[in-house]
Amino acid sequence: MTSIPLKKNPIKRTRLYEEVVERIQQLIHSGEIRPGDSLPSERELMEIYGVGRPAIREALLTLQKAGFVSVSGGGRTRVIEPTAEHIVESLSTAARHWLAYPDGVKNFQAARKFFECGLVRYAAKYATEDDLQVLMRALEVNKNAMNNSKMFAQTDVDFHYVLAVIPKNTIFRGIHAAISKWLIDQRHIALSSPGENKIAYRAHEEIAEAIISRNADLAENLMERHLDQVAEVYWEITNRRESF
Repeated sequence: MTSIPLKKNPIKRTRLYEEVVERIQQLIHSGEIRPGDSLPSERELMEIYGVGRPAIREALLTLQKAGFVSVSGGGRTRVIEPTAEHIVESLSTAARHWLAYPDGVKNFQAARKFFECGLVRYAAKYATEDDLQVLMRALEVNKNAMNNSKMFAQTDVDFHYVLAVIPKNTIFRGIHAAISKWLIDQRHIALSSPGENKIAYRAHEEIAEAIISRNADLAENLMERHLDQVAEVYWEITNRRESF
């Protein structure tokens, strides 16, 4: 029997603050500490876990960044409910790294298309009358902003956000916020093209009409066409700028 050669790979000791983070998270997951509860003071936590102040402060900062706790003006640390937005924020550094790769933007564009085509299918099938009213209000605001590029860009995001809200899934709202943030350069560049506001609004209008008609296939096809057109304009402008 031959032994498999393995490279030297010593096991690293867990840093103290990571152990503190894990233990506090265990208390939160088990329900011993609930959202709204205050954690003990730094000094008390030092005594409880037998570590120094730097480890406690690093642990609390890590928990705060992850959305598990918030620090009030009085310095008291309170447990909060993590949100999708906190997850997105924690991934932002990695996202910026991915976007720097040659196909980074294209990969995010593909992810957005996959996600939003699913959203419009859901909306066409399951949106309530209240949902449709909110969608039409967002469309009207989008229309009224066509002559103001900055306002139009924001109302563009808001229209797509309504689609992410309809399923009433907080993760979907977080994904929308993430994609909107990570592809912000695409939006600004694409909408800088003359007449693009009008084209984008018309696409939104057609998508909304398909959703109201409960035509999921048409809504999906229109969303795919809309996002493909936005991506095409973005790459045309980007490639033209890079050629100079």
